[in-house]
Amino acid sequence: VLVGLGQVNTYPCCRGPFGRAFRKGSVAAEAKVAAVEEGRIIYSNIRKFVYYLLSCNLGEIMIIFLAMLAGLPLPLTAIQLLVLNLVTDGAPALALGLEKGEPDIMERPPRPVEEPVINRQMVWGIIVLSITATIATLTAFIIGLRWFPDNPTVAKTMAFATLALTELPIAYTSRSERHSLLAIGVLSNKYMQWAVLASLVILLSIIYVPFLTPIFGTTSLGLNEWLVMLPLILMPPIAAEIHKSFLRRAGSRQEMATSPTV
Repeated sequence: VLVGLGQVNTYPCCRGPFGRAFRKGSVAAEAKVAAVEEGRIIYSNIRKFVYYLLSCNLGEIMIIFLAMLAGLPLPLTAIQLLVLNLVTDGAPALALGLEKGEPDIMERPPRPVEEPVINRQMVWGIIVLSITATIATLTAFIIGLRWFPDNPTVAKTMAFATLALTELPIAYTSRSERHSLLAIGVLSNKYMQWAVLASLVILLSIIYVPFLTPIFGTTSLGLNEWLVMLPLILMPPIAAEIHKSFLRRAGSRQEMATSPTV
């Protein structure tokens, strides 16, 4: 069954046996299916790329804006924001562009021609991720300010590390707009593993390598700080998976409502 394609006509060849013409028609049909599948994968990966970067960038904007609105010190420095955008976000975003495609990509109906890349479904996902990332980062920052009132660098490092580490699992959840991470396979994109590993190495180097800490305005974090940050780091990806579960349920109800009755 060719989903998303119209009826494929096969034209008999003007010379040669009928069997050969039939085979040529089959090859043409298979080529069209492969072309449609590749196009859908490319379009889907573009959406994942945009979804991930907009979620991260909107969260960064909200963190700075709400901190200023509350009269708090800036949680992130300019160079830390630069690192987040160019390194921590950049590598996983590129890995999203190399996804192989979701299992049901050819089972979906064709999208409306007038539908924008950023549709309502994506907007809600971006809102969920950016709000939870903002809450997690500002919570870590405020706790750091209370624990170390005389050393705001610790609080800024906690905010920087929390935001950077929330964006890595967000990259994993962004690999599918509807399917859970377990359904598509956590380790099925090898490029994502390398991207996340590189981002982790860079992040830990910025926090713990002595000659880098004054450059990036960070300081070493202890076990207590990491124990506070860990549950905060998991908030956005968990919220994203919950949001996707609602999308799956809504899609199932819609399919049941539109399916013909016997």
